[in-house]
Amino acid sequence: MPKTIRLVIISGRSGSGKSSALAALEDQGFYCVDNLPASLLISLVKRFRNKPAGAGNALAVSIDARNTPRELAEFPMIHQQLREQENLTGDIIYLDADHETLLKRFSATRRRHPLSDGESSLDEAIRKEAEVLGFIADAADMRVDTSRLSLHDLRSVIRQRVAGKERHELSLQFQSFGFKKGVPIDADFVFDVRCLPNPYWREELRGMTGQQQPVQDFLSAHESVTRMRDDIFQFVHNWLPAFESGNRSYLTIGIGCTGGQHRSVYISELLAKAFEGIMASVQVRHRELERKPEPQLAGQGQ
Repeated sequence: MPKTIRLVIISGRSGSGKSSALAALEDQGFYCVDNLPASLLISLVKRFRNKPAGAGNALAVSIDARNTPRELAEFPMIHQQLREQENLTGDIIYLDADHETLLKRFSATRRRHPLSDGESSLDEAIRKEAEVLGFIADAADMRVDTSRLSLHDLRSVIRQRVAGKERHELSLQFQSFGFKKGVPIDADFVFDVRCLPNPYWREELRGMTGQQQPVQDFLSAHESVTRMRDDIFQFVHNWLPAFESGNRSYLTIGIGCTGGQHRSVYISELLAKAFEGIMASVQVRHRELERKPEPQLAGQGQ
């Protein structure tokens, strides 16, 4: 009987951290191939399947704008052929960052953008790259916004949500954020909790976060906070079977308040704890509480 292969495809715009993500998977025992022509993907899987049984069953490849336009245009057909193969499970992880962050990363590293042709500016090349990768982005199982992620944080996301996930389970993440810094591009659902009582207006709580007991005590004392938590829990819980039956691998729930420090953090923590007893893979991430991105993230490779 052929061995079951797990395939992870890493893609995204240049400077988003693809090489770092691939390195994180390699550290977790994946056989990794960088800058693979999409046309060779099926033959690579076939060769990998025929390797000795003790050689491992996890394969990760990076496919990006260094491919030819024709190969990228054929990706949907190639992806469909892979989905029809038996004993093969796969995920497409698409990394991205906001435009200004990508500009800063390339300016800092002074690397040549793969779509630079001597006539287009770096700004134009970065925008064009989003278009040429559209076929892969549309098929992505999970999107990761690396704009505010350090190298350490990105590796942690890949280890926990990708490498650490069982093949057929759905990975659920609750992500708190502040609306004043933008809605996360990698959220599948977004819930606005700005209508809840705000600890920010209590001077003694202003400098704390939703992970600290005084803020939790303040919020838990309000019935509206409990109702909000229960309503979000019920919505997600009711629709989880539909996502799982549709072979969905990742689901990210964004919880937003004004600054991403108090209410969204507290609600996200409560929801993650509630689902830990229901699902095998549950994570919580607090975007605004994370460290600022390290400059070397883009410098680690494409």
